[in-house]
Formats: sequence, C-alpha cells, structure tokens
Amino acid sequence: MTKHFFGDTAVLTGRSLRHISRSPDTIITTAIMPIAMMLMFVYVFGGAIRTGADSYVNYLLPGILLITVASGIAYTAYRLFMDMKSGIFERFQSMPTARSSVLWAHVLTSLAANVISLVVVVLVALLMGFRSSAGLAAWLAVAAVLILFTLALTWIAVIPGLTAKTMEGASAFSYPLIFLPFLSSAFVPTDTMPGPVRAFAENQPVTSIVNAVRALLAEQPVGDDIWIALAWCAGILVVAYVFAMNAYRRKIS
Repeated sequence: MTKHFFGDTAVLTGRSLRHISRSPDTIITTAIMPIAMMLMFVYVFGGAIRTGADSYVNYLLPGILLITVASGIAYTAYRLFMDMKSGIFERFQSMPTARSSVLWAHVLTSLAANVISLVVVVLVALLMGFRSSAGLAAWLAVAAVLILFTLALTWIAVIPGLTAKTMEGASAFSYPLIFLPFLSSAFVPTDTMPGPVRAFAENQPVTSIVNAVRALLAEQPVGDDIWIALAWCAGILVVAYVFAMNAYRRKIS
C-alpha cells in the first residue's frame, strides 16, 4: 500500500510539474511581487528605516522570502480548484490510485515551485547587495524552516482549493497571509511599534520565523526563536493537514 501511494504520488506530481513547465509565468509572477517590494523598500524607504543592521536588504530578505511563499501558494489553491472543476478527481477515483496521492502531488508541486521562486528572490537580493557569512549548516537550517513553512501554508491553500465556489475565492485567501509580515519584525523592529500593534507583532508566527532566519543568516544566536518558529510551522501544518483531509473526504464521498 505504501509503495502504491509513493508511486501514484510520483506520477501525479510529474503531471503537475509538467503543467508548470508549460506555463512558467506562474513562477515568474510569484517572484515579481516580492522582488518589487524588496526594490521599493530598499531603495525608496530603506534610507529612512533604522534597524541596527549594516545593510537593510540583509534585514529585509527573511520577510520577503515569507511573502514569496505566501504569494506562491495562491496558485496551489487555483490549480487544485481547476482540477476539481474539470472533473479530473472523479477520473482518478475510478482508477486504482491512492486517494491522498492527488493532494500530495499538488503539495509537492507547490513546494517545488516555491523553492524556485525563493532561489530567484535570493539571487536578486545578492545583486542588490545581500551578503551572508553563514555556513552550510546555517543555510540548511534556513532551508528547513522555509520548507516547513511552505508545507504548512500549502496545506492551508488546499482547503480553499477544495471548498471554494469560485476561482477568485480559491486564491483570495492568500491576501491576509501576504499582509501578515507587515505586522511583524519583517520590515522594522517591533520595538518601534505602538503598544497593541507591538503586542500582536511579537506574538504571531511570522515574527519568530523571520527572527530565526535572520539570525541564522547573520550567524547570530537564534535563542528560542528557532524553536518557536518550528513549533508554529509544525502546529499549523498538522492542523491544516487535518482540515484539508476532512474537506477532501467530504468532497469525494
């Protein structure tokens, strides 16, 4: 059964990846908005923002990476919604395929597409002056956090992809997730914010994730932020997975 699941997931993931390869504009579109924001904040607002960092692009990049993921998962919900409407799920059900492999194929495709977008954003940041002396272990830790964050948000995206009534509704859920980094330490230190906003910013998941990634890239002590970030990502992933699978079972029953 396990071998059957992995084989089916691999085949269906290949199908989804081929769709993306035929329309690479989705990855380009996903990367354009975060890159435009990075350009605007570094070259327009960067001189007026005091962060204590040597380079504002170094300070800004972790938050931009999270925004890249948040904008990219909208396409996951869209692709899943289109598959639901096209009747492809019913066709897969009539075949001897593992049922959950359909969802996992979309999730792995989202992961692959977002990794490409993240690499593009980092390359642009390097052209803008981003530098890091972090070693291989720190970069691997950053990659692990970003992959876990991507998986968590992707399983959130699966829910509207399965339940939305319209194409716009399937992808609109991502807008609050894109906005969330603005109420965090992604752009400015939280101690510059007024009381209620600061309290929210310091106790929401994006701040701990951004702080952990920023510390890893700067070779600074990560403290409790890394464990808080991992706990947030793992918790969101588990809850989103349970709700997504329940929605899927109701949809195909």
